[in-house]
Amino acid sequence: MFGFCGMLTPLIAFTCTLLAIALSPHFSWADNALSDLGVMAGSASILFNSGLIVSGVLALLFALGLLVFFKKSLPGRVGALIFFFDSVALIAIGVFPENARPMHLYASVAFFVLPPVSMFFLTASFLLASKVAKGLLTLGAAMFATAVWIAEFLWRYVPGAAIPEALSALSASLWVVIIGFDMVRGISHSSD
Repeated sequence: MFGFCGMLTPLIAFTCTLLAIALSPHFSWADNALSDLGVMAGSASILFNSGLIVSGVLALLFALGLLVFFKKSLPGRVGALIFFFDSVALIAIGVFPENARPMHLYASVAFFVLPPVSMFFLTASFLLASKVAKGLLTLGAAMFATAVWIAEFLWRYVPGAAIPEALSALSASLWVVIIGFDMVRGISHSSD
């Protein structure tokens, strides 16, 4: 069940986000933040915010699965707990849209900062268990999600935040789907 929740999380989040964009003709990938969708008039904001809340709840369940998946690894449990808090931040973005300041800002920053931190701990856990391929995959996802934001802060390659937000979320989402699939297949990290 936990693995399915992980696999569904990005599917629901990205589907609701893309549908909200389709309902928002003034949205610009270059000039807007994705959170702008949460305060747009009409059904786009309801779709976007509810999609984040549902995705966050699914991510919470996935995070609980990570705690089981990494039950014998201290770095793994720390990484899973950080991912749990990231899931709470995702829910908070939907509950506190952009016009709910400062809560929205805190939730958004937490949501984009916590995944790479979580994945750095999970990388250590994989590598300590001699799961080099999974460790390198996790490290790569964490580094990409981090690099996207470092590049944005250094060079400001787009005026809005939607592109770095989407790239960062996509990186973490691909990792979640792969690990969720492992959970569904019953591959236990701690059984080695």
